[in-house]
Amino acid sequence: MNNKSTNVVWHQATISRDKREQLNGHKSVILWFTGLSGAGKSTVAHAVEDRLYNMGCRTFVLDGDNVRHGLCSDLGFSERDRKENIRRIGEAAKLFLEAGVITLTAFISPFRQDREIVRNLVPHGEFLEIYCDTALEVCESRDVKGLYKRARAGEIANFTGISSPYEAPVDPELCLETGKDNIEQCVEQVIAMLRSRALIK
Repeated sequence: MNNKSTNVVWHQATISRDKREQLNGHKSVILWFTGLSGAGKSTVAHAVEDRLYNMGCRTFVLDGDNVRHGLCSDLGFSERDRKENIRRIGEAAKLFLEAGVITLTAFISPFRQDREIVRNLVPHGEFLEIYCDTALEVCESRDVKGLYKRARAGEIANFTGISSPYEAPVDPELCLETGKDNIEQCVEQVIAMLRSRALIK
């Protein structure tokens, strides 16, 4: 059975992305936070959003756990399902980009190829990969949700860093040492990057 959409034509909006960006007073961009579970992706992404919101920017965070409650609630954690999870997030983030929103995504997104596919969905420079670089032992020591303990006990299959690989970015736009720097320092680095690229004032 072929479930692909047919007889569909993209409808061009009368309000362009440029007009939305002018109204917002900043450019739209995808900030793609990637790293192991416990590396601080969600924490940093939400802290960056807080800062941007207080600066008057239009923002939205797509968080891994939250998305799996709705958009991707039908997916498991097999390699195939993880790829589909990231594909859907990429397409959602692309729509937010067109809406003129600074979109922050916090997903392990363990496979380089999948992240590259999302990068290629949008024009050059509009997908900024931010690697939350934290050693596995530090992530395990945090283990806020108790997931590493369960994975080590064999209770969770295909757990990234334990029974499933994580492919670290080779050349990310920004690398945050979330095991060493505090939240405020990480936020400052992200804001500095956005300013250096003239995405925000």
